[in-house]
Amino acid sequence: MSDVFEGYERQYCELSANLSRKCNSTALLTDQEQKQQKLSEIKAGLDDADVLIRKMDLEARSLQPSVKAVLLAKLREYKSDLNQLKKEFKRITSPTASQAAREELLESGVVDLHSVSADQRERMAMSVERLNESSERIMQSRRTIFETEELGVSILQDLHQQRETLLHSHNKLHGVDDAIDKSKKVLTAMSRRMTKHKWIIGSVIGALILAVILILYFKLFH
Repeated sequence: MSDVFEGYERQYCELSANLSRKCNSTALLTDQEQKQQKLSEIKAGLDDADVLIRKMDLEARSLQPSVKAVLLAKLREYKSDLNQLKKEFKRITSPTASQAAREELLESGVVDLHSVSADQRERMAMSVERLNESSERIMQSRRTIFETEELGVSILQDLHQQRETLLHSHNKLHGVDDAIDKSKKVLTAMSRRMTKHKWIIGSVIGALILAVILILYFKLFH
């Protein structure tokens, strides 16, 4: 979950509760100067609430899809709550609101307004609780996915190291093969030279034997 979003969320919930109380109390005021001051405070608070809603929207849309879906669902609840506050502000600032209407509000409407506000807050709290539970499940799933990814990365790293070891061994074997080939060539050349030397020695010995035979022949018959 985004810490930035949660910060905006806390600010909005506090501001919303404060605005709801101010709207309820301002509707009962008869002093116009005091009422105008309260209305100005409520108007400024609604503007601040709008800014917080926009900030939460931008933050939610910048996150991963799984988290964004949960936060946008929360945001819809807050937007609905803000629209209710704006409607209440519009009602109490209506120029057609007369003293009789205020008296009627005092007699019956105040209790209903508080009840509606309380019911709405309760529904919103329940929705937020359900969304928080969904968020927790999603976060748990994300942790499982991250752990699986880490395990996969670890396995890939081990396989990479094994591949490097095999390649290193292959290179060594290739070097040994080259050395063996060179040794074979040297031995072949030596064998050829030895064969050549044998023929030369054989020829020399044959010539010497022939020379000895010829010498003995001349000595015997002359």
